[in-house]
Amino acid sequence: MLAATVVAVLGGTITDLGPWYESLNKPAFTPPRPIFPIAWTTIFALAALAGVSAWRAAPNVRISDTVIGLFALNGFLNVLWSLLFFRLQRPDWAFVELLLLWLSIAGLIVYCLRLSRTAALLLVPYLAWVSAAGTLNWFVVQLNAPFG
Repeated sequence: MLAATVVAVLGGTITDLGPWYESLNKPAFTPPRPIFPIAWTTIFALAALAGVSAWRAAPNVRISDTVIGLFALNGFLNVLWSLLFFRLQRPDWAFVELLLLWLSIAGLIVYCLRLSRTAALLLVPYLAWVSAAGTLNWFVVQLNAPFG
C-alpha cells in the first residue's frame, strides 16, 4: 500500500495542469478535470490490493520478489509518463512510453493471473484507464504536434 501511495504522490507532484497544459488542444471526449484524481486514486488502491493479493499468493520467495519487481517497474513507468508529458512537455515521447506502461500492466495481469484471479481482475480497470489515457495522449499529439 505504501508503494502505491509513493507512486501516486510522485505522479501527482510531477503533474502540472498549468498554462502549458491548458493551452493544449484536447479532444472533445477529454474527461472533466475532477475525474482524473478520482480515477487515479481508485486505480492505485486497486493496484495496491492486487499487489498484496498476488504477493500473498506467491508460493515462494522468488515469485514474491518477482511480483514486487513487476509492480515496481510498473510504478516507475507510471511516474515516467507524467514526467515526460507534463514536466518535459513531450506528449509525443509520453505516448511511446505509454505503450511500455500498457505492456507492463498487461504483463502484470498475465503474471498475477497465475497466482491470484482476484489480483488479475483488480488490475483490469488500470489497463482500461491507461488505454483511454493513451487515446487521449494520441489525440493531444495529433492536435498539437510538433513538440520540442
